[in-house]
Amino acid sequence: MLTFEPTSNPILVIGDVMLDKYWHGSTDRISPEAPVPIVKVKDVDARAGGAANVALNLAALRCHATVMGIIGQDAEGHELSQLLAQKEVATHFVTAEHQPTISKLRIMSRHQQLLRLDQEERFDSQVALELNSAADQAFTPGSVVVLSDYAKGSLQHVQGLIQQANSQQCKVLVDPKGTDFGKYTGASLLTPNMSEFEAVVGRCHSEDEVIEKGFALLQELQLEALLVTRSEKGMTLFQSGRDPVYFAANAKSVFDVTGAGDTVIASLAAGLASNLPLETSVEMANIAAGIAVSKLGTETVALAELNEAIAGYYGVEQASVLSEQDLIKRLKQAREQGDKIVFTNGCFDILHPGHVSYLEHARRLGDKLIVAVNSDASVSRLKGPTRPINDLEHRMHVLAGLASVDWVVAFEEDTPARLIAELVPDILVKGGDYKPEEIAGGDTVIAAGGEVRVLNFEEGYSTTGIIKAAHDASLSQAR
Repeated sequence: MLTFEPTSNPILVIGDVMLDKYWHGSTDRISPEAPVPIVKVKDVDARAGGAANVALNLAALRCHATVMGIIGQDAEGHELSQLLAQKEVATHFVTAEHQPTISKLRIMSRHQQLLRLDQEERFDSQVALELNSAADQAFTPGSVVVLSDYAKGSLQHVQGLIQQANSQQCKVLVDPKGTDFGKYTGASLLTPNMSEFEAVVGRCHSEDEVIEKGFALLQELQLEALLVTRSEKGMTLFQSGRDPVYFAANAKSVFDVTGAGDTVIASLAAGLASNLPLETSVEMANIAAGIAVSKLGTETVALAELNEAIAGYYGVEQASVLSEQDLIKRLKQAREQGDKIVFTNGCFDILHPGHVSYLEHARRLGDKLIVAVNSDASVSRLKGPTRPINDLEHRMHVLAGLASVDWVVAFEEDTPARLIAELVPDILVKGGDYKPEEIAGGDTVIAAGGEVRVLNFEEGYSTTGIIKAAHDASLSQAR
């Protein structure tokens, strides 16, 4: 598997939804009132957490997710709903009259968490039963259901949900909490971390003991599979009648483990809903987790990020075909690493050796090469109604196959001036006999301190010439 193609099948997430707040600021002195640091708040951030973050991870992977949970009659519940709506995640919330929306406020300074303030009360039994009733109407036969349990009371009647989902032949994935895993009996798959696993089966003093207790729990709970996440030891997958499967940790650096479990179960659900085999889905989830822990706070993993990491995992340096929005995110990461960004553009209707040579030269000018490609409508306006020969998708994926190309993006206009103004590359490259001041977007790059370079195309090659030669050959054969 070198790329993940998301499913159009709906995925239902049920569980404890919450609002994660972050207050960022500088800390320069200690309070005269108490021996605590004073944080001067400069930035406020809010993110969807818990089961809502699972749904956001699915949306980031371009899957169709609906999240169900319980919120309070308060501003936090409204803010959480808005955050999910902005990401096109469907919501079906039950409102608790006497409990607040679960929220966690983290005070941050210099990328360190100084304090966390939680607002929560365990939801009462009746409102949890209302959630079960609503979920019963939402199950789609044969679909994937994720139960995200943070022990806040939303899933206190979880066995009823599992039975309801099983009656619809749904695949039920559970991110568990607590020391009573018996309530998850009959689920398709459980994903405890090692601490949660040992809290249920007892301390494991050897690998043999992990295996023995893993299979015992699998049988006791009548599960199809058990996936234990083990931090630096990776993941271990247990399935009845099969040897355990080990997946090595895939994180290059661990910055923050917040939300990593949400990423794991969301990626698993995405894989299974897309009809990938279980082991392939776990492998993908392991790769996604490696990305998640390198980020600060509750963050999602985008489809483009995942596919790039999958390609790297399999030892394939593969360019990414990105949306403009995803490319902007990649550029931010690249610039934080000090990379020099090179940009070029064209129709690239029929890729020939002249193009390959030109792009290799352009790539040597920096660390990352962006190739912007004219849309089909744009090519037609520039080249005439018989062009392009190859549609946009084919042209972009052929370019992405070149070792010299890092990112490929489309643009609709006749020139990339607007896109260049949005991206502001360090070096703008154009092929031909242009003067730098004549190149669209060149003024933007120069004004930002960058440079504009003109490269010569390799002689003897042109798309127009190739098309004419093919046409002449066709006429000759017709005679």
